[in-house]
Amino acid sequence: MTIAVTRSGVPETTSPSLSSSDVKTTADKTAGAVPDGTVKFQGIGGLDLEAGGHLPDVTLAYETWGTLNADRSNAVLVQHALTGSTHVTRGASDEEGWWEQLAGPGAPVDTDKYFVVSINILGGCYGSTGPSTPAPDGRPWGSRFPLVTLRDTTAAEARLADALGIDSWYAVLGGSLGGARALEWAVSYPDRVRRCAVISIGASSTAEQIAFAQAQTLAIRQDVNFNDGDYYGGPEPEAGLALARRIAHITYRSADELEARFGRSAQGGEAPLQAVSLGDRGRYQVESYLDHQGTKLVRRFDANSYIAITEALMSHDVGRGRGPLKEALARATAEFFIAAVNTDRLYFPAQSHELAAALPGDVPVHVIEAPIGHDGFLTEIGQLSAQLRQNFFA
Repeated sequence: MTIAVTRSGVPETTSPSLSSSDVKTTADKTAGAVPDGTVKFQGIGGLDLEAGGHLPDVTLAYETWGTLNADRSNAVLVQHALTGSTHVTRGASDEEGWWEQLAGPGAPVDTDKYFVVSINILGGCYGSTGPSTPAPDGRPWGSRFPLVTLRDTTAAEARLADALGIDSWYAVLGGSLGGARALEWAVSYPDRVRRCAVISIGASSTAEQIAFAQAQTLAIRQDVNFNDGDYYGGPEPEAGLALARRIAHITYRSADELEARFGRSAQGGEAPLQAVSLGDRGRYQVESYLDHQGTKLVRRFDANSYIAITEALMSHDVGRGRGPLKEALARATAEFFIAAVNTDRLYFPAQSHELAAALPGDVPVHVIEAPIGHDGFLTEIGQLSAQLRQNFFA
């Protein structure tokens, strides 16, 4: 089980915060000496949180690709989704990234031209401070980890940008949770975001989306091994985390895709309609598929981080405390690129249209045609290559 480790399994280490005199040296090292696609760490100090908590000595994990230019105007921030990592694209690594169609040499976000940064979200388990990392007393935060909102994560990331010497981003972009993070950046720090791409998410999490999220977090919390979040060093809530992933994955795929792919077929060697008792029956193929998805996540993700990040997504509301939506979005000065997946049943295209209509100016909604549903923002982002190059990355 991955607990407070980097993508490659190296234990997390904290690094001291940087003074302004250190920035140029650090940015130069980031751009050149360390191979692209290598996990690095940066301490950003203590952080007061929107909900009232406090995190001392916060560390953020991040990866970079490409070279930061002399005037530091070519930095692009790519935000990962719920259970994503910092590994957007290969770089010097042989490990495939999760958005290879979007970023890399010759891709729309061309790493030969842009300095690309991806940050593990605060509360995550890929190197950033989260529930599984040590608290000041040396024990994992566990149940003591505070509620972190997307505004908190953005504030933390702004400090990392400071440490890298990035005063403003050429572009900030992401899909799903990553899109929410990008939008929060554009509104919280309008003078630091010149372009913003928000893909497959709206201006806030709806009641239905919060309901789906609550079902997932409750699945983990009700696991017999959860122990109120203090399970480190003992049995972990693997069944609860796997169930949470099953619930989520149903929303990530469309009904038509599941029907076309699995229908009512039985899993090979199993018989769903032959059993002496309910507990002995075999599985349908779609059940086996969901079991597989749950097992995969358990092998690489921390249950408490799943809860922390899911609750951060539940907090998503770019208008909170900022007035009506149009008034809130009027703060942003970035050029926007809005996109949706036509079959998305988690974040409906209507939410993207609502967001676009509330933004200043005439902002179109680009459509990804993908039968699979929400996950199309990952698998079919190549459909928007021409539009992204034309609008942002010429």
